[in-house]
Amino acid sequence: MAAENQEVYSLFYERLKEARDYHRRHPDLELASVDKDEEEFLKSRPRVDFSGEEAQGRFLDLHDVHRSFTNAPKFGNKDLSYLDFLGMFCDFRSIPKPSKLNQEYKAYLEDLDEYLVGFYGRSQPLASLGAPLAAVEKEFDEMWERGEVEDWEDKGLGASTSQVKDNPKLIDLEDFESAGDLEAVGGDRIKEALVALGLKAGGSLSQKAERLMATKGKALEELDRKLFAKGKKPVRNAEEAQRRLSLSKAIALLECRIRALMQLMEKTLSDTKKQVEKKATSTYEELVADMEELQDRGQGDDQGGDGTDNEDDENDNIIYNPLNIPVGFDGKPIPYWLYKLHGLNQEFKCEICGNFSYWGRRAFEKHFNEARHLHGMKCLGIPNSKIFSEVTKIDEAYALWENMKKKNSAVGFTQDEDEEFEDADGNVYNKKTYIDLQRQGLL
Repeated sequence: MAAENQEVYSLFYERLKEARDYHRRHPDLELASVDKDEEEFLKSRPRVDFSGEEAQGRFLDLHDVHRSFTNAPKFGNKDLSYLDFLGMFCDFRSIPKPSKLNQEYKAYLEDLDEYLVGFYGRSQPLASLGAPLAAVEKEFDEMWERGEVEDWEDKGLGASTSQVKDNPKLIDLEDFESAGDLEAVGGDRIKEALVALGLKAGGSLSQKAERLMATKGKALEELDRKLFAKGKKPVRNAEEAQRRLSLSKAIALLECRIRALMQLMEKTLSDTKKQVEKKATSTYEELVADMEELQDRGQGDDQGGDGTDNEDDENDNIIYNPLNIPVGFDGKPIPYWLYKLHGLNQEFKCEICGNFSYWGRRAFEKHFNEARHLHGMKCLGIPNSKIFSEVTKIDEAYALWENMKKKNSAVGFTQDEDEEFEDADGNVYNKKTYIDLQRQGLL
């Protein structure tokens, strides 16, 4: 997008140079007469409407979209604040897929997509979204055909026999005569097979075994729909399949478009979050002062100012900040007493986050539940539980994780080793040995 903008500016200045050279060679050229209406039109400045929240294109105004999300009974969250919504509205995986397959969710995405496209066109009038969105849609179509669209690998059709028949997590039921025989493989193994088939995986060991045995010799499409987990029911007729496929593809495409748009407006979203936080912590007098400043700036634009004088003044007024104190929302360093109060002069580095620096104790403690640290722990293969709080070194995290695993294995209950069985003669065996002897016909 930056390269495209640069090309637009280069073309503009090239045409401007040609016009100046032409008039320099023909200084006595007579000007064509201009009608009064045309002259007034040329003098008028184009007016682009922004809401007060958008501040002439500096921030996003997603209040209407947020209101729609909180009022949506199927997929929304009525307790979600506006600031939290700004941090998650692009994370579509946080919404369960069964809640997405409806026209209400599609309409919500369409409104969000329409607003983002309109805002980008108003705030970036020289840029074009045609080529980037066309590329996104082309890539989406290719990935959709291959079944590689994130969170839509099944294309919204749920489980089917053809999709799960080669799954290594399944159990070959031909080796078992009844649900009682199937119980011998263990509850965890049965649960794993049920999940792979899209069936409900709760209940006791005998209930899970009976549920799995009910699939023996049957296609998933033939099973009772009550056996399936929510959102995993297979489609039974072609008409329903086509309808759901069309809806799923439209929703998945809208999600991809919105992700692409927010990548282009990543800085705008970040500025919007900061602005919302600032307003939440500002006094009434500070809010009034900010509104008056925005109104003055808007009036200056309406009077035909091009902003060059203001830019020169800003360049002249260089802020003296030798201690490198963080800058507040007003563009000036925060008070020194506030800087010391929050300990922002203290640096905390986290090796798990790629040696990223956090300034101040509050930011350091908060980062353990943020995306950067969660991603680092995931890459290490360690669950991010509370016991790993304050651990910033990779070696320390690995050592603590190994220690935890040893303690758990020492006191944990292993079904195959610790569960005991007694035969008719009173001999006691562990579960694994007992089942092996039973299969060999020695008991």
